[in-house]
Amino acid sequence: MKTLKSIFAVTLVSVFFMSCSDDDDANPLPINEEEVITTLTVTLSPPTGTPITLQFRDLDGDGPDDPVITVSSALQANTIYSSSLDLLNETVNPAESITEEVEEEAEEHQFFFSSSNELLTTTYADADADGNPIGLSFSLTTTTVGVDVFTVTLRHEPNKAAEGVSTGDITNAGGETDVSVSFPVTIE
Repeated sequence: MKTLKSIFAVTLVSVFFMSCSDDDDANPLPINEEEVITTLTVTLSPPTGTPITLQFRDLDGDGPDDPVITVSSALQANTIYSSSLDLLNETVNPAESITEEVEEEAEEHQFFFSSSNELLTTTYADADADGNPIGLSFSLTTTTVGVDVFTVTLRHEPNKAAEGVSTGDITNAGGETDVSVSFPVTIE
């Protein structure tokens, strides 16, 4: 009986080690690393006048220095701005354009926009090959005079078919957040 128990134990251990063997080395899956985004620039171009720039820069990433967030000037009330986003990885020299990566992998990315006081609304102006929004180009419309916080969030591998996602609702999007930045804005 002891021999039978020993054979059973050895068989069980052998099966365990065989099932845990690392066959993944024979067929490695491609790794799609998340983008390193140190700089996000939002350019808001009014129908006439000088464009407004909102910028986030965090050159040390998770380092001790706080990111620098700037807004070049106040927005005008009741105005539609043609808007675009530019993303960079400035940890390398020359700086790497993450905007190009997002364009190349458009089906796997989507920007979401929110306004804390609902004084700003956005409309997507670009789409991926499947007709789903990306958000590198959009229009931003201001309403009345006031202060607001405009948040820009980039999701990697969102579920673009989920309810509300195609209209910019992040609630059901899922995916991973590559970057999320809140810009304090004044509307005059």
